Amino acid sequence: MTGLRLEKLRHPNLGPIDISVDPGECVCLRGPSGSGKTLTLRAIADLDPHDGRVFLEDTEAGEVAAPQWRRQVGFLPAESQWWYDSVGEHLRAPDPEWLKRLGFEEDVLGWSISRLSTGEKQRLALIRLLENQPRALLLDEPTASLDPDNVRLVEAVIAAYQKKHTTPILWVTHDPEQIERVAERGYRMDAGRIVEQVYP
Repeated sequence: MTGLRLEKLRHPNLGPIDISVDPGECVCLRGPSGSGKTLTLRAIADLDPHDGRVFLEDTEAGEVAAPQWRRQVGFLPAESQWWYDSVGEHLRAPDPEWLKRLGFEEDVLGWSISRLSTGEKQRLALIRLLENQPRALLLDEPTASLDPDNVRLVEAVIAAYQKKHTTPILWVTHDPEQIERVAERGYRMDAGRIVEQVYP
């Protein structure tokens, strides 16, 4: 089983941060805007320069090529990016069950990206991420743009993936009720530092 561990993680205006997320555990990060939550996730995913060490089980980030690391440590940003004209060009072979559970039929693969709402893009971005079967998930406010019904759909899909793969999850959210639903424990960030541990 795979755990995620940060040791003295630093970035300009961030850290040092030491966090361990056990296999199958969801840990939430909360705090004011600009406190460093997104920077933390981006540093873990090796998207921004940083100091310190990040481990996935016994493998350190620097021991594998960056694209391989990012497939294993799946980062879902708050706003997903789309490069091609259609949904299907971004997805290889999405699980029909995932599509259904997130409110889509298979014909969504033929939809133009330009017709998608922000919430539809975010739900489809989750499917795109899970296609890589990441061993850890870094979720940056994955439900911020969703209505309450779709929030629960996304939470359920993430929980099912977490249970099936015993996936460690680091989840950024501002919603205390969501923390109560999804997290085993959490941390509050302020000015780039973990200032206190909070529990749902």
